[in-house]
Amino acid sequence: MSEIILGILMPFAGTALGSAFSFFAGRKISENADVYLSGFASGVMIAASVWSLIIPSVEMSENYGSLSFLPSAVGITAGMAFVLLLAKFTENKFDKIKKKNFLLFLSVTLHNIPEGMAVGAAYALSMLDDDPAALVQACLLSFGISVQNIPEGAIISLPLRSEGKGRLKSAMYGAASGIVEPIASVITIMLVHLALPLLPYLLSFAAGTMICVVLEELIPQSRNNEKNNKGTIAFVVGFLVMMCLDVALG
Repeated sequence: MSEIILGILMPFAGTALGSAFSFFAGRKISENADVYLSGFASGVMIAASVWSLIIPSVEMSENYGSLSFLPSAVGITAGMAFVLLLAKFTENKFDKIKKKNFLLFLSVTLHNIPEGMAVGAAYALSMLDDDPAALVQACLLSFGISVQNIPEGAIISLPLRSEGKGRLKSAMYGAASGIVEPIASVITIMLVHLALPLLPYLLSFAAGTMICVVLEELIPQSRNNEKNNKGTIAFVVGFLVMMCLDVALG
């Protein structure tokens, strides 16, 4: 039981560790640093959307046969529509920077829910089968997600720090985006047979929210000077970092 508790908490610990990067950031960051950060965050989120969310969603839908793309297509469309409607609703309630940070926080938080469900499902299945090998696989999955969550925690806390929030407050907001993971894991363990059919849709829904935030908020921020390719370079770096973590850690 202790292994399961530690495994459930591990992804949250990764997010909290990444969020702690705000303790090393100044209150204001330069325009160049903001371009780099927006580009890097864009790359991280697009890679996470593909390898952590969309591909697993398609793989979980193999029983649809040639229509195995359908849950992913539905989820992505719903996720993008959700963000666009939310952005419209908040258009006059936040300034441009606060709106971007709010949508970024929301999309990463939504992305963490199906990840937490995946961890919970892995542990639930290992308990149902009473299989030590399945428990090891669940632990490896949890560890992999925790490492992937480190840059995700950073892309939440660092923009908040640059917005003027204190180091501790920025780190706490970043960590808060990951607290949904252990909660989703516990709920999935308790309701595993109900939660598993929904997982492909939730994974792709989260992907849709992240892709939309990247297109609507982060890429324009990283391209504030059309003659400057710094944002493009940062995007590729962020994409490669997240892709390598996703593939290497499964």
